Amino acid sequence: MTGLREVLGLDVVRLEADAAEVEMVADDRHLNEHGTVHGGAIATLVDTAMGSAVFREDTEDDAPVTIEMKVTYLEPARPGRLRATATVKRRGQRIIIAEVDVTDDEGTAVAHGIGTFTSV
Repeated sequence: MTGLREVLGLDVVRLEADAAEVEMVADDRHLNEHGTVHGGAIATLVDTAMGSAVFREDTEDDAPVTIEMKVTYLEPARPGRLRATATVKRRGQRIIIAEVDVTDDEGTAVAHGIGTFTSV
């Protein structure tokens, strides 16, 4: 079975305790009819980066589950490499808050996200 990360070409390039970076090279399959990266592709990049930052292999918790998230689109993203840098802002007993910034290859901020996660 092929997962959505593979279909969209999302690559976890850095994974640390409470932090992660995920990249996507946006090409024609990621674009909307205006020639910019579709908001849904960016939202998936955001969710994947935050989920990667939240997940901890050293616990008995199951994989993190997104309860809610918000994505603010700051600039249209053009085809090319996008990098999502996520950090955990608060890790409670049941609820985890993460935040992420998405930039393009030139360092331009294209999106910001915040999400709430829990373990099942």
